[in-house]
Amino acid sequence: MNNKKKNEGQTDFSYYGLYLLDYLRTNKFEQADDTAFIRERADRAAETYERARLEGYPADGAQELAMDTLLRGLHDSRYAILREVVENEFADEVPEEKREAFVLKLLPLVGNVFSVYDLSDDNFALSSDYDLLYTELTGATVLYLDEYGV
Repeated sequence: MNNKKKNEGQTDFSYYGLYLLDYLRTNKFEQADDTAFIRERADRAAETYERARLEGYPADGAQELAMDTLLRGLHDSRYAILREVVENEFADEVPEEKREAFVLKLLPLVGNVFSVYDLSDDNFALSSDYDLLYTELTGATVLYLDEYGV
């Protein structure tokens, strides 16, 4: 019953809606449970695709524009960035089978570190701010591991 309720209303999502839902869940975005947000984004992506095809874009080009519309501002999740830090910097300290649980446990504790950065900027990962955030998260993870371990 719980799975039925969890999936309720999702079977009528469009291709773009299902893609976005999976993307949001995989990267642990807060909007993963926001059906209205997903539908609105999916509708805009479908409209972008349709408009591009009518303007003469090839299917691949129209799809690229639609996906850009669908994922605009959603390229960098807090979870994905922290997971990257843990995987890259703490592979020896945090065993692979414990990383998911570790990242999920640490994530709420480093929320204040994220608060000063604009993750909705689609070019954030290419900016110097990303490097600063990465460094701050590395430091916070070191402190956590020293205090509490894995």
